[in-house]
Amino acid sequence: MSKVILVINPGSTSTKYGIFDIEKKDMVIEKELLHSREELAPFEKITDQGEFREKIIVDAFKDAGYNISDLSAISARGGLLHPIPGSVYAVNQAMADDLSESKYGEHASNLGAIIALKLSKEANVPAFIVDSVSVNEMEGPAKVSGHPKIERIVRAHNLNIRRTAREVAHKIGKEFHEINMVGVHLGGGISVVAIKKGRFIDVNNALLGEGPFTTERAGTLPIEGLMDMCFNSGMTMAELKKEFTKKSGLMGYIGTSDLREVEDRVVAGDKDATFYLDAMAYRVAKSIGEMSTVLEGDVSAIFLTGGMARCPQLVEGIEKRVSFICQVVLFPGQFEMIALAEGAVMALEEKEEIHEYKKEL
Repeated sequence: MSKVILVINPGSTSTKYGIFDIEKKDMVIEKELLHSREELAPFEKITDQGEFREKIIVDAFKDAGYNISDLSAISARGGLLHPIPGSVYAVNQAMADDLSESKYGEHASNLGAIIALKLSKEANVPAFIVDSVSVNEMEGPAKVSGHPKIERIVRAHNLNIRRTAREVAHKIGKEFHEINMVGVHLGGGISVVAIKKGRFIDVNNALLGEGPFTTERAGTLPIEGLMDMCFNSGMTMAELKKEFTKKSGLMGYIGTSDLREVEDRVVAGDKDATFYLDAMAYRVAKSIGEMSTVLEGDVSAIFLTGGMARCPQLVEGIEKRVSFICQVVLFPGQFEMIALAEGAVMALEEKEEIHEYKKEL
C-alpha cells in the first residue's frame, strides 16, 4: 500500500476527513462526518471537542483499512491565528497553544491543527496547515479601518479561493502570479478578495464585520444602527455576536438559511425571497466592484466559487452587475480538501517553502 496524507477539515457541525494517495495523486477517500447538536451539547467550548473529533477521525481512518504506519503527513485546515502570509506552515506547539486558547477567536477550524499535532507525534510524521483563514497579505491603505483603535481583521476562505484562483488562471490561459483577479467564495460566509499577481492584497472579514450579508451573517452594518442595538437591545456581547453571525442575513429577513428552500420559494413566486436573494447578489456585486478599484481596473477574471455558486438566481444577479468589468468564471463547490492535500505534497517534495509559526511578541 502506498503512502498517504490524512486531511482534516473541522466545521461547526461536521468534520471532513480525507485520505490522499501520494502515488496515485488522488483523494481516494473523502467524507463528511456529521455531528448532531446532542453530540456537541456537552462541550462548553469548541476546543473542548478535540478528543471527541480526534477519535472519530482515527476510527474512520482505521475502518478504511489504513494503519498509522501508512502516513507520510497530516494536513489540516488552519484556524484563527495572528495575521500570516499565505503558504504552508508546519504545525508546532506555539500554533496549537494559540488555537487551544482561542487567542484570536473561537472557530471550529481551530481544532484542525490541534488534532493534527497530536496525531503527527504519534505517527512521527510532519503536520501542516495550508492557507489559513487568517492569511493577511493586505497592502498599505487596505489596513486602515477608519479609526485608530479598530484594526481591520482578515477572516476569509483563503484555502478554497487560492486553489480556485490557480485553476481559473489555467483555464483562461494565464499564469496565477502574472495576473489580477477578484475571487468570491459564496458559502455560509462570503469572502471577496482582490488578488494581485498571486497575493491577497485586500479582503473582507467574512466571519464578523465586513462585506455582503449571507444566509446567516450580517456583513457590513450602518454604525449608528449597530450602536443603538449594542446599547439599547439589552443583549450581551455573546448574544450580539450570535445575532450577527447566526440570526442575520436571509435568516433574519425571511426566516431561513437553507438556500435550497429560498430557491424553491423564488420559483414559487415568493416576493420576499426573491427580493432578499437579489439584495444579497447586489451586495456581493458591490463588493466585487470595490475590489476591482483596489486593482485599479486591471482585472483579468472575476470568479465565483463555494456552495452557493450553484444557485442560478444568485449567480445571475451577480453576473448582470459585474460582467462589464471582465469575464466571470464559475467554479461552484469547495476544493479545500484537495487544496490541503496538494499543499502537503508540495511541502514534502520541497516545491513549497515550509514556514514556521511564531507567537506574536
